Parts: sequence; structure tokens; C-alpha cells
Amino acid sequence: MSQLVRFGVSIAEDLLDKFDAVIRARNYPTRSKAIEDFVRQTIVESKISKDTAEVVGSIDIVYDHHKRELLNKLTDIQHDFHDIILSSQHIHLDRHNCFEIIIVRGKKNIIEKLANLIKSAKGVKHSAMRIVTTQGGD
Repeated sequence: MSQLVRFGVSIAEDLLDKFDAVIRARNYPTRSKAIEDFVRQTIVESKISKDTAEVVGSIDIVYDHHKRELLNKLTDIQHDFHDIILSSQHIHLDRHNCFEIIIVRGKKNIIEKLANLIKSAKGVKHSAMRIVTTQGGD
């Protein structure tokens, strides 16, 4: 573990009050822990801002499984990207709707391409891509 360093920060009082309210709502034990997490998150976000960054994440989709040819289309798209798809989970929400989680790992721009193809398929009601770096934030 790295050695701890103390440093001073000057910040507007009203901004600090808002920050304290946020970290209290998130149950942070101390300002230091909250600042450490926010710094780490900023570092991670800078790493995944590059198109060629190596990332891991999920593509979450909700769709109507009765939509003609949608299942075949989604399967074909996923087969075209088999090299970055690690796993998928299919969940039946009700008589018409399904939720699918596709776990991916690879270059950010390729994962985004896959996510966009899935999202634009006719019958997909909602889609979200969530990614993080495969490298630490330290």
C-alpha cells in the first residue's frame, strides 16, 4: 500500500457543505475516503477516454422477444463479436419483455460498436453500456 500524504485544500464554504451532504448520503466515513474515491474515479475515467483503451463491462438490453426476427438479429450481432463477448445472461421479465446482460472485454471502440448495433436493432426498447478499465485506478 502507498504511503499516506496529508495536504491542504481551499474550497468555497457552500461547495464544501454540498460535498459533505453528498458524502454523508453515500455513507463515507471521512472526507479523505470520499476524496480518494473521487480522485481514483477521475483517473479511471481518463484511462477509458481513449478509443483503444482495454476495458471490461456490460451491455444491458431490454427488448420485446415477440418482435419479428429480433432474436435472430441479436444472435447474429453477438456472433460477429464473439471474440469480445465473455458471457451473456437472458432473463424473462414478463410475457413480452426480456432483459439480457452481455459481459464484454476488449478495446473500447469495438465494444461501443457492438453496443450501438444492439441498441439500434428494431425491437430493442432500452440499452446501456457500462465499462471500466481493466487496469487499477492507482
